[in-house]
Amino acid sequence: MASLDDDQAEEVITIPLAGKSSIADHMVIASGRSTRQVASMAHKLAEKIKAEFGRSVRIEGLQTADWVLIDANDVIVHLFRPEVRTFYNLERMWQFGDTVSSSLKPLPPATEA
Repeated sequence: MASLDDDQAEEVITIPLAGKSSIADHMVIASGRSTRQVASMAHKLAEKIKAEFGRSVRIEGLQTADWVLIDANDVIVHLFRPEVRTFYNLERMWQFGDTVSSSLKPLPPATEA
């Protein structure tokens, strides 16, 4: 979370998954203002995880950087451009009726066309 804050990620939220999914204990979702920022945040986060915890992460989607997935074993991080984040609306899919923790304001509900 500190790395994303340092990189000026927008609308950062965490979703607890422990006991609800076997894929991870936590999910983090954040936005970047551009593909360049999303890619930069992903690179820096991967480097910090390697430096602090001694483990490499798996990264998907870095080529286009519209939606980058970082799999750090017990934490899954999704980094989006705002338009892509709104389209997929992962927050809604993974809430399980729980309150989502946010360092910033959560996204408003998507409007239906």
